[in-house]
Amino acid sequence: MNFNRSPRHLTLIAAATAALLLSACGRDDNQTVGQKIDGAIATTERNVEQARTDASQKMAEAKDTAERATDKVAEKVDRVVDAVGNTVADAALTASVNAELAKDSKLSAMRIDVDTTNGRVLLQGKAPDAASRDRATRLAEGVKGVNHVENRMQIGG
Repeated sequence: MNFNRSPRHLTLIAAATAALLLSACGRDDNQTVGQKIDGAIATTERNVEQARTDASQKMAEAKDTAERATDKVAEKVDRVVDAVGNTVADAALTASVNAELAKDSKLSAMRIDVDTTNGRVLLQGKAPDAASRDRATRLAEGVKGVNHVENRMQIGG
């Protein structure tokens, strides 16, 4: 395991070691200097191992947090891509309906407003007569991908 010791951890370890050495020097406990140093080293090693364990746990938590954030971003990107795809598909349907209307001599695509949302087409504007209005509905319904046509065209014009 590659463990990078941060300056903070090293400072804590050094302070703990110094405190142990200083406290050991002031005791009258029949330990030799070597025993006191061995004890301080053992304590320092335990502190280092605890710091490693804590760092590993924090890294695992950070990894989990990053993975959750990545999943959320991916979900949002998918939604945006879907929305853009729907917008492009709707624009293509609008263009196709306009093209079909332009082919009819009595219907002018310039006088008919075509809006498309999720495959639903809304026709607005003026039609010269009821037959032309109905024909506009049929022409729009005939375009592949159109799910529904709402015709709000007014007669006369």
